[in-house]
Amino acid sequence: MGKLIYDSTMTIDFDDRILAHLHLVIGAKLRRNESFFFAWKDDPRNGDGRSVIWIYPMAPLVFKFHGGRAPLINRRWVDELMLTANSSQGLRVVPEPSETGSRAVEDGS
Repeated sequence: MGKLIYDSTMTIDFDDRILAHLHLVIGAKLRRNESFFFAWKDDPRNGDGRSVIWIYPMAPLVFKFHGGRAPLINRRWVDELMLTANSSQGLRVVPEPSETGSRAVEDGS
């Protein structure tokens, strides 16, 4: 289980595979100097609610992966996550689509 650490005050657990895809989408938005909301469903152990944070270029972020190997990246999933990030509701974790018709590539990080 990886972690996204936001502003050194909030730690959110995500599977390494999800975190790798979020890393690409969040990085792309911040490279363009874009701010956006990021929403996710909380773990049932934490009340089964949802949380939303405002991500902006100066916010300190740490992507801490549990595993030592980067997962293969599903470009269709990156595209779908980016669509949510560009919406008025902001980035949200959506289910991973099949890779049919797309090429999975290794994350170079």
